[in-house]
Amino acid sequence: MSLYFIAVMPDEKVQKEVTAFKQYCQRHFGAGHALKSPPHITLIPPHRWPEEQLPALRNVLDLFAPGQTPFEVVLKDFSSFPPRVIFVDVQKNKDLEALHASLLRKLESALNYHDERAARFHPHMTIAHRDLKRDAYYKAWDYFSRRQYRRKFLVDKLVLLHHHDRRWHVEQEFLF
Repeated sequence: MSLYFIAVMPDEKVQKEVTAFKQYCQRHFGAGHALKSPPHITLIPPHRWPEEQLPALRNVLDLFAPGQTPFEVVLKDFSSFPPRVIFVDVQKNKDLEALHASLLRKLESALNYHDERAARFHPHMTIAHRDLKRDAYYKAWDYFSRRQYRRKFLVDKLVLLHHHDRRWHVEQEFLF
């Protein structure tokens, strides 16, 4: 069984900027684990899907995505989950929340998917986590809490990411 998760991803320009934040965290605070995935907002957290279920998962996403309407997401500044996670914050967005809820319901009904973590939705783009040590967290948070960052991007697809070669890779995109 392989690990997969479902997310939305920003455009290439925003991806480069957020990746630069991750690289800064690696260079200055010793936290590079977040570089193992492209910048994204997780909708459905990592889950082990049996290989025989993958065609069904792809089919559900193929049918689900075209019924969605594109919308904008605003990234605004930084926030954290002390003492380990620092992220680019996502402004509250009813369209993003509705997409998450609708996708979760669809996966539950079509694939009998259940994961309590998926119900706890807090949209964000991680720039440091896991390997960010407690003392480095405070230094990193001091740095990022003083920075401003504001960008918008269009959400017009879902992305299925697959974990292999010790990194997350885009497996497939599902356009709205």
